[in-house]
Formats: sequence, C-alpha cells, structure tokens
Amino acid sequence: MEQRGILYDGKAKRICLTDDEDKVIIRYKDDATAFNNVKKAVLANKGVLNNRISAIIFRYLRNAGVENHYISTLDDRSQLCRRVDIIPLEVIVRNIIAGSMARRLGIEEGTEPSNVIYDICYKADELGDPLINDHHAVALGIVTYDELHNIYGITAKINGLLKSLFAEAGIRLVDFKVEFGRTEDGRIILADEVSPDTCRLWDMKTNEKLDKDRFRRDLGHVIEAYEEVYRRLANIEDARGL
Repeated sequence: MEQRGILYDGKAKRICLTDDEDKVIIRYKDDATAFNNVKKAVLANKGVLNNRISAIIFRYLRNAGVENHYISTLDDRSQLCRRVDIIPLEVIVRNIIAGSMARRLGIEEGTEPSNVIYDICYKADELGDPLINDHHAVALGIVTYDELHNIYGITAKINGLLKSLFAEAGIRLVDFKVEFGRTEDGRIILADEVSPDTCRLWDMKTNEKLDKDRFRRDLGHVIEAYEEVYRRLANIEDARGL
C-alpha cells in the first residue's frame, strides 16, 4: 500500500490518501488538546497507545457485527482504514453523568441516571462543536431522520458491547463519543477512533480516572492511565485468541 498526499490533518490524527482510492491511512499523533483546542500539549506515545487501543476495540466490534472502517494495523501509529465520507456529528453516550453535562445541569458527577442519555454535537470547529438536537441535524442537511434512527441503533449496540468489554477489564464505561461515515454505496458505518481520548473510563474498584480527564484536569500520569487501559484490553484479546 503506497501512501499519497494528506487528506486531513486534525488535532489527534492525520489521514493520508493511498494508491487505492477506497482506502486511507490514519496516523495517530501524540498531540493532546482540550477545551476546543485552548489547552494543548504533546504526550509521548499517546498516539501509539490510542492506535493500539482503537484497533483492539474496532476488531472486537467487527467480530460482534458492528461494521467499521478499520482494516488492519500497519505500524505503531498507523491503521489502514476504509475511506468514508465523515458525517459531521459526534454522538455522545452517557451511562453515568460526568463532565460537561454535570456542569451544565448542576448534577453531581458520578450520578447514574435511570436511562442512557444520547447527545449529538455538530462538528464545526469555528462554532465550538455546539450541542444540537435531531431536528437541527436534519435542518442542516447532515442526516435524515431515518439515518439518525439507524445511527442511534448502531450506537446503542456499541454501548452494550463496550460496557461488557470494559467491565471484563474492570473498567466502568462512564461516557463516550463516536463518529460515523458513509461508504461509497451509502451505508453508515463506525469511523474515527474509540480510545481514552474519546471515552471516560473509571476503574471499577477505585473510580480512578483512566482517560483524557487526567489531562483536562491536570491529574498527571496520563500516559500511565492509557497504558493501563491498553494492558487490560490486550490481555482480554489475547485470552480470547483474537
């Protein structure tokens, strides 16, 4: 597979074209950002760990019937993925109330609601990725109502699968965000990444944060937390012989 020009250079990943128009190379960076790019740092090996963790999760989801863009791991930082047209929405799943929702609604962080909460944000850096509703998304021409119904269905399945996987690893899946893309024939599939950058992960015994909040909140030991997540997931994958 021959790498060609850069298709997209983002905060945490670079997407490169290849000699196959249906495939791209996604390279994970060590850059860390928070609060709409206000806080920045470079954390050595973060990209390596997110690449490894995302690959494990994409393989696990694919084996469970959730179609996604991941094809294979190329090296420590790079994945070969299917090229998709990214839908400019972030779908946020909240199993436990934390972060921005706790602040916005004045709810104590760690509160477990009686339902799973789904939010969507419009991916637009110049607007600060605002929280929107289904009707906004349709009015903006991003998706149809039928596509949103499909996206929510896939997301609910992902949530159930990831809660089970992380529970096996002794980790509570507090919340996470996912992104989707359209294939050339119009199917909607999971894309982007699933990692401690995009999930809130708390140790089940201690409630220790094992995710990007360690960077956001200046808790320190960010890479050590990511390494712990990777170690636990890799052990599960090895035990299953996948």
